[in-house]
Amino acid sequence: MTDDLRDELPADLDPSIFVGPYQFPDNSRRRWPGVLYLVIAAVCVGIYVGFDDAAIVNIGWLVAAGVLAAVGLFSITSGWRMHVDETEALVAAQGALGFPVGHASAQQVWRGLRSRPTWRVLCYSAEDPPAERGLVLIDAIDGRIIEHLREDNPELVAEAR
Repeated sequence: MTDDLRDELPADLDPSIFVGPYQFPDNSRRRWPGVLYLVIAAVCVGIYVGFDDAAIVNIGWLVAAGVLAAVGLFSITSGWRMHVDETEALVAAQGALGFPVGHASAQQVWRGLRSRPTWRVLCYSAEDPPAERGLVLIDAIDGRIIEHLREDNPELVAEAR
């Protein structure tokens, strides 16, 4: 059979068409599924009210509508628009740590009940081998430093003993 079904990545996540720096998807994309959940919840309520004499319509339609509405509201309220990208987060991390950064890595994480996007940045100092390392959490919405940790490279400390 020549027409095999295959999964595909969305175009914005396909690495084979990579051109330029990678852009993390914005969390505001969560709002669209939230709207769909609310629409489906409204349809469930409409079916329960409009077809209450049908054999397959029961209280389960209202329970499903309640669950879908709760998930939809969560998706909409956790769909934060990010104003700080990974490059700005790396610059902010260097400022918070106070040493010239060599190797660094930014990872997008979420915190809190409403899943506020946060950059977790791991940095090593520019020396070879790095003398210090640091971890910085940066709010991806307003760019404030949430917390940071700076320490001597434990591998060098162990070698000095």
